[in-house]
Amino acid sequence: MIYHILSHTAYHALDRAEPYRAESLDQEGFIHCTAEPGLLATVANRFYRHEKGPHLLLCIDEARVLPIVRWEEVGGHRFPHIYGPLNWDAVVQVIDFPRHADGRFVVPAGLV
Repeated sequence: MIYHILSHTAYHALDRAEPYRAESLDQEGFIHCTAEPGLLATVANRFYRHEKGPHLLLCIDEARVLPIVRWEEVGGHRFPHIYGPLNWDAVVQVIDFPRHADGRFVVPAGLV
Protein backbone atom coordinates (compact mmCIF):
# COMPACT_ATOMS: atom_id res chain seq x y z
CA MET A 1 0.00 0.00 0.00
CA ILE A 2 1.20 3.50 -0.79
CA TYR A 3 -0.28 6.74 0.53
CA HIS A 4 -0.88 10.22 -0.83
CA ILE A 5 -1.74 13.21 1.37
CA LEU A 6 -4.20 15.92 0.33
CA SER A 7 -6.54 18.38 1.95
CA HIS A 8 -10.17 17.50 2.60
CA THR A 9 -11.18 20.56 0.54
CA ALA A 10 -9.04 19.55 -2.45
CA TYR A 11 -10.36 15.98 -2.37
CA HIS A 12 -13.99 17.04 -2.32
CA ALA A 13 -13.44 19.45 -5.22
CA LEU A 14 -12.14 16.66 -7.49
CA ASP A 15 -14.02 15.28 -10.45
CA ARG A 16 -13.78 11.53 -10.00
CA ALA A 17 -14.78 11.03 -13.62
CA GLU A 18 -11.20 12.13 -14.45
CA PRO A 19 -7.92 10.60 -13.20
CA TYR A 20 -6.37 12.40 -10.20
CA ARG A 21 -3.76 15.04 -10.96
CA ALA A 22 -1.95 16.40 -7.92
CA GLU A 23 -0.40 19.84 -8.34
CA SER A 24 3.01 18.17 -8.12
CA LEU A 25 2.28 16.22 -11.30
CA ASP A 26 2.17 19.46 -13.29
CA GLN A 27 4.97 21.12 -11.31
CA GLU A 28 7.42 18.24 -10.83
CA GLY A 29 6.21 15.53 -13.19
CA PHE A 30 4.98 13.05 -10.56
CA ILE A 31 2.57 12.54 -7.66
CA HIS A 32 4.32 12.29 -4.28
CA CYS A 33 3.50 9.23 -2.18
CA THR A 34 4.80 7.52 0.94
CA ALA A 35 4.86 3.82 1.66
CA GLU A 36 6.04 3.64 5.25
CA PRO A 37 3.24 4.50 7.69
CA GLY A 38 5.89 5.69 10.17
CA LEU A 39 7.00 8.38 7.72
CA LEU A 40 3.51 9.75 7.04
CA ALA A 41 3.45 12.10 10.03
CA THR A 42 7.04 13.23 9.37
CA VAL A 43 6.26 14.08 5.75
CA ALA A 44 2.91 15.71 6.59
CA ASN A 45 4.36 17.81 9.39
CA ARG A 46 7.17 19.02 7.16
CA PHE A 47 5.11 19.86 4.07
CA TYR A 48 1.45 20.24 5.12
CA ARG A 49 1.37 21.46 8.73
CA HIS A 50 1.01 25.09 7.61
CA GLU A 51 -2.14 24.23 5.64
CA LYS A 52 -5.39 24.85 7.48
CA GLY A 53 -8.23 22.39 7.70
CA PRO A 54 -8.46 18.62 7.75
CA HIS A 55 -6.46 16.34 5.48
CA LEU A 56 -6.99 12.87 4.06
CA LEU A 57 -4.89 9.93 2.96
CA LEU A 58 -5.50 8.18 -0.31
CA CYS A 59 -4.64 4.52 0.30
CA ILE A 60 -3.43 3.25 -3.06
CA ASP A 61 -2.89 -0.32 -4.23
CA GLU A 62 0.35 0.06 -6.17
CA ALA A 63 -0.45 -3.02 -8.28
CA ARG A 64 -3.52 -1.23 -9.69
CA VAL A 65 -1.76 2.04 -10.60
CA LEU A 66 -1.70 2.45 -14.38
CA PRO A 67 1.11 5.05 -14.70
CA ILE A 68 4.69 4.14 -13.90
CA VAL A 69 5.58 4.12 -10.19
CA ARG A 70 9.25 4.80 -9.52
CA TRP A 71 10.78 4.27 -6.10
CA GLU A 72 13.27 7.08 -5.59
CA GLU A 73 15.58 7.89 -2.72
CA VAL A 74 15.01 11.16 -0.88
CA GLY A 75 16.75 11.94 2.39
CA GLY A 76 17.81 8.37 2.99
CA HIS A 77 14.32 6.92 2.41
CA ARG A 78 12.73 5.42 -0.69
CA PHE A 79 9.48 7.03 -1.79
CA PRO A 80 7.06 5.90 -4.51
CA HIS A 81 6.40 8.56 -7.14
CA ILE A 82 3.54 8.15 -9.64
CA TYR A 83 4.52 9.45 -13.09
CA GLY A 84 1.11 10.26 -14.52
CA PRO A 85 -2.50 10.86 -13.54
CA LEU A 86 -3.72 8.37 -10.95
CA ASN A 87 -6.60 6.10 -11.94
CA TRP A 88 -9.27 6.12 -9.22
CA ASP A 89 -9.71 2.35 -9.18
CA ALA A 90 -6.23 2.12 -7.61
CA VAL A 91 -7.49 4.08 -4.58
CA VAL A 92 -8.83 1.39 -2.27
CA GLN A 93 -9.62 3.61 0.71
CA VAL A 94 -9.72 7.27 1.72
CA ILE A 95 -9.17 7.92 5.43
CA ASP A 96 -8.91 10.93 7.71
CA PHE A 97 -5.40 12.05 8.60
CA PRO A 98 -5.79 13.24 12.21
CA ARG A 99 -3.93 16.06 13.94
CA HIS A 100 -3.10 16.94 17.51
CA ALA A 101 -4.57 20.16 18.92
CA ASP A 102 -1.31 21.96 18.04
CA GLY A 103 -1.70 21.02 14.36
CA ARG A 104 0.81 18.17 14.20
CA PHE A 105 -0.30 15.19 12.13
CA VAL A 106 -0.63 11.77 13.75
CA VAL A 107 -0.42 8.46 11.91
CA PRO A 108 -3.91 6.91 11.96
CA ALA A 109 -4.11 4.04 14.46
CA GLY A 110 -4.89 1.42 11.82
CA LEU A 111 -1.69 2.18 9.89
CA VAL A 112 0.83 2.05 12.72
